[in-house]
Amino acid sequence: MATEVLLMEDVAGLGVAGTVVKVAPGYARNFLLPKALAAPVTQASLKKLDKIRREREELARIQLAEAQAKADKLKKISVTIRAKTVDGQKLYGSVNAGDIVDKLIEQGVTVDRTQIDLADVLKEIGTFDVPVKLHQRLTVTIKVWVVEE
Repeated sequence: MATEVLLMEDVAGLGVAGTVVKVAPGYARNFLLPKALAAPVTQASLKKLDKIRREREELARIQLAEAQAKADKLKKISVTIRAKTVDGQKLYGSVNAGDIVDKLIEQGVTVDRTQIDLADVLKEIGTFDVPVKLHQRLTVTIKVWVVEE
């Protein structure tokens, strides 16, 4: 016999916040309810969910506005990294997200290294387009110049 609960948070493999799902009573009682991931389906829980949803939407709007302001700064910036080379083309080491973040900080823009979306480290001289994911819905591309030291 299944129990209906209202999801208050997104739960992987079960559903997104705001949906009513049927789960095993033990799963609801021992996992979802104690961790406040779900609530029994009542008018009070529906009101609470509505309030939480409005707060999240407001927070998401603020975060998107901040990300947009940072994106405007990043569009005007290019990063130049000097590195030693073995043969004039291949780098002695490599350039990674941390190196790019350090150069951005020098130019007055703070980003987290996890926001730099490098598929692999840069191992040779050249110009690279590096995506920076500032927000779930906003990614900006910066130019990274790797030059010989």
